[in-house]
Amino acid sequence: MSDAPATRSVAPPDRYAATAMWTAYCASRRATDAVDDDYTVEHFGDTARLADELLEAVLSGRKRATAELVSEFAHRGDPLPRVGSHWIACDSTGAPRIVIRSLQLRIGGFSTADAAFAFAEGEDDRTLNSWQHEHRRYWERTCRARGVTWSEQDEIVFEHFAIVWPPEHAD
Repeated sequence: MSDAPATRSVAPPDRYAATAMWTAYCASRRATDAVDDDYTVEHFGDTARLADELLEAVLSGRKRATAELVSEFAHRGDPLPRVGSHWIACDSTGAPRIVIRSLQLRIGGFSTADAAFAFAEGEDDRTLNSWQHEHRRYWERTCRARGVTWSEQDEIVFEHFAIVWPPEHAD
């Protein structure tokens, strides 16, 4: 996770294309499979470069977990994810690329991250030490941009996920 300044911001999501992707995903499901129509459309990271780097880690299969501050969800006005919920991940241009489904969630403090979670996040060298270092820098930067101070006591949503659409990327 890079601490480089935002040289290019992330474009807003293409909601029309995201709706089309969601419609295609829903149409692919059997009638007996319940599909939640409540999904979010977003991107990883806070810069264009980071959004694309993290999305590429997901597409390559290296990244199957993510972490976000509870306060960031509140700041954006988004509900917290729940097991079984979906989100459409966009690249830095706002183009939807994949549909993700939440598999496991927990809320905890910074010190509750473990080596297995750091490995599943698939970033940097995948160690807990690297995860702590890079996420500390990231949350200090993003909180500062919102005018708040990050603390290791802030609640974090730890999420494991799977790609469910499109078929060429699905787990």
